[in-house]
Amino acid sequence: MNAIFYKEWIKTRWYLLLALLMTLGFAGYSMLRINRVVNMKGVEHVWEVMLTRDALFIDLLEYIPLLIGILLALVQFMPEMHRKCLKLTLHLPYPQLRMINLMLLYGLSALLICFATNYLLMGVYMQHILALELYSRILLTALPWYLAGIAAYLLLSWICLEPTWKRRVFNLVISALLLRIFFLAPAPEAYNAFLPWLAIYTLFTACLSWSSVARFKAGKQD
Repeated sequence: MNAIFYKEWIKTRWYLLLALLMTLGFAGYSMLRINRVVNMKGVEHVWEVMLTRDALFIDLLEYIPLLIGILLALVQFMPEMHRKCLKLTLHLPYPQLRMINLMLLYGLSALLICFATNYLLMGVYMQHILALELYSRILLTALPWYLAGIAAYLLLSWICLEPTWKRRVFNLVISALLLRIFFLAPAPEAYNAFLPWLAIYTLFTACLSWSSVARFKAGKQD
C-alpha cells in the first residue's frame, strides 16, 4: 500500500501543490471580498445583503473544485494509459481491485485534504464576523460544489481507465449529465435536505472505474 501511494505521490505532487495554492487563493480572495465590504460599509451591511438578497460572496469558488477534481484524474491516470503502465501495474502480485481502490483512495484523500483546508480557512475567518447561522449558510451552500469536485475526479478516472475511445465518449456524456445534478439549484442551501444522499451518490461513482478496469483486463481496445 505504501508503495502504491508513493507511486501516485510521485506523479501528482506538483499538481497537488498547485491545486492547493489555487483553491486557497480563490477562497482567500472571497474572504477579502467580504473584508472589503466590512471595511467600506460595516458588518451590518454584510448581514443585510445575505439575509435580503441571498448574497454569498464566494460565487467565484463554484466551479473551482470541479476543475480541480477533473485535472487530478487526468494527471493521475492519463500517464497510466498513455504509457501503457496500467497493464504492468495490474500484473503486480497484488489484488487488482484493491490496487485500483488504493489509487482512487489516494486521489480522494488528496482532494479531501485540499478541500478541508479551504473550509478551514473560510470557517476561521467568517466565524469572527458572522453569526453561526450565516457562515454555516455559506459553507453548506458550497458543500455540493466540493462534492462535485470529488464526483468529477471519480468520473474522469472512469473515463481515463476505459480502454476504448468509443466508450470514453459515451462515458463522458454520462459524466456531464451526472455532474449537472450538483448545479441544478443555485439558491443558498438548496441542497441541504439532499446532502446525505448526494454524498452517497458521489461515493457510488467510485464503482464505475471497476467496469473500465474489467474491460481493460478483458482485452477491449480500439
